[in-house]
Amino acid sequence: MEDVAPPQRRIRSFVLRAGRITAAQQRALTELWPRYGIDLPQAPILLDFDLLFGRKAPRSLEIGFGNGDNLLGLANAHPERDFIGVEVHRAGVGHLLLAAHEAELTNLRVICHDAVEVLERYLAPDSLDEVLILFPDPWHKKRHHKRRLIQPAFVNLLASRVAPGGRLQLATDWEPYAAQMLEVVGADAQFKNLARDAATAGFMPRPDWRALTRFERRGQRLGHGVWDLSFERVG
Repeated sequence: MEDVAPPQRRIRSFVLRAGRITAAQQRALTELWPRYGIDLPQAPILLDFDLLFGRKAPRSLEIGFGNGDNLLGLANAHPERDFIGVEVHRAGVGHLLLAAHEAELTNLRVICHDAVEVLERYLAPDSLDEVLILFPDPWHKKRHHKRRLIQPAFVNLLASRVAPGGRLQLATDWEPYAAQMLEVVGADAQFKNLARDAATAGFMPRPDWRALTRFERRGQRLGHGVWDLSFERVG
């Protein structure tokens, strides 16, 4: 495998909190991880997805999948595609492992690690056909905006890992962050906004493929708007 350069020090877009893990989730992390989990070596070595999945297929990566509701639905609905989920919170990982096992999925793998480091150190250029970033932490306070995941350097990194013709799908329920996403990704010439209707101001209607998660239902009850964006990797 080809070695890649080590990452530079940076501000993280997440804070690990000691959330409660149920006994079932902890058991899943122990018993089901060998089936669905991807262990990352300390050395930055590129992952061989053909080997991990035992086939060559289109691949989608979801960053920060929460409890995994959306990722589970996609993997169930599209057995012809492979799905990789990256999440730092162990409770959500355990929840997804249990659901994947119950559904007997074979096209899903999970990484419990910082997504930026995964992209930098372990994924080959043009190795993804789609990246999903749904409802990332908006870091509401202005002094915390530097922690937001969608920044120019990160978008450039995404562009290097998404194959030409691939998609970057984004969603947020925080309007100022939606505006930043639109501006930052739109300023990168490696991505083309697929929203062609001028009336939508660059945003997309809610896509049918995106699961209506418990998080989003709660937002709807509170009257929150949701902004979806879809970009195509060009070049």
